[in-house]
Amino acid sequence: FLEVRNRVEKQFLFIMSRPPASSLHAQEMLDMILTTAAFDQTVRLLFIDQAVFLLKKNQHADRILAKDIAPIFDALQMYDVEDLYVESESLAAQGLAPQDLCIGIKPVGRSNIGGLIAQHDVVVNA
Repeated sequence: FLEVRNRVEKQFLFIMSRPPASSLHAQEMLDMILTTAAFDQTVRLLFIDQAVFLLKKNQHADRILAKDIAPIFDALQMYDVEDLYVESESLAAQGLAPQDLCIGIKPVGRSNIGGLIAQHDVVVNA
């Protein structure tokens, strides 16, 4: 029997910025996110730049010989990963609106991202 004492919960922010064509990278990031959340850490995600396309409804990953990662986004809630953010300006720049996305997500303005980052103990931007 192992007793864990003085376990400290950290606040993690994962920033995803790469397009869906790099789905292996997205898969690896999501695996890291789920692993971190499994250890009862607070995990939040921020999608910026072309990573907003990862959230687009009705993707056909098979057309580019990539794995469909949309089902993993549905699994995030089972791991208590509920705070998902998208940079409003990135969404608009890619011609997308919140209703075009496969999951519910909170828009955040570019000017507020620094404050969001400052709220976290660990920021992973890969």
